[in-house]
Amino acid sequence: MQETQAHKHVIVTGGSRGLGEAMVRSLLEKGYRVSACSRSRSPFVEEVEKDANLRCRFFWHACSVGESEDVQQFVRASAEWAGEDGIYGLINNAGVAKAGILATFPDVESERIIQVNLIGAIQMARAVSGVMLRGGKPGRIINISSIIGSRGYNGLAAYSASKAGMDGLTRALARELGRRAITVNSIAPGYIRTEMSSTLDDQQLDQIVRRTPLGRLASAEDIVGLVNFLLSSEASMLTGQTITVDGGVSC
Repeated sequence: MQETQAHKHVIVTGGSRGLGEAMVRSLLEKGYRVSACSRSRSPFVEEVEKDANLRCRFFWHACSVGESEDVQQFVRASAEWAGEDGIYGLINNAGVAKAGILATFPDVESERIIQVNLIGAIQMARAVSGVMLRGGKPGRIINISSIIGSRGYNGLAAYSASKAGMDGLTRALARELGRRAITVNSIAPGYIRTEMSSTLDDQQLDQIVRRTPLGRLASAEDIVGLVNFLLSSEASMLTGQTITVDGGVSC
């Protein structure tokens, strides 16, 4: 266990599979204490809870991000579990995506995307920042955004709006929390080979790869390295930024 991370507690939303799972694995390997939430348990959550070396530093709680009472209960439970360690970091990763031309896209689906991706991130940041401010220690908030928030993509209007909103949240919250040494940044990946990219067919994915200078989609590991940096002391002067990780497709 790395001594510098031994008492740092990080919350990861949507931490049961895909990119969230990769981030939780990396954080545990580096010695952080990790609280994760998702709507239901996954094989990964069960795996960690059975590992005698990891379960003492891992807390999972069911939470529907975007539901205010669920979010408050999860953050309270996480803070109580961490005790004196409080909350050092929050990674707003939970999100949903569904493709469809807006003219025929059901309002209920647009509302669900905004509720989970944007309102959920706001609710989580509000609850966690309150704990951080009371603790009086430096902290980190990382919002997992998307290049679609700044560039748009055919058939993903609601998703694009939700991610653009997250980037706005990042800039405003960085100003609010900066004087308390709490940094707030967004990571804007291109398409990642996870369940989130399952909304696109092979032809669409191939088209994205052909337009990408590095010639591939991002992997979860490409994002995890940046997450680790933003949580570190080396990133203490970096805040209010949206950092793009897309293999050069938006350059």
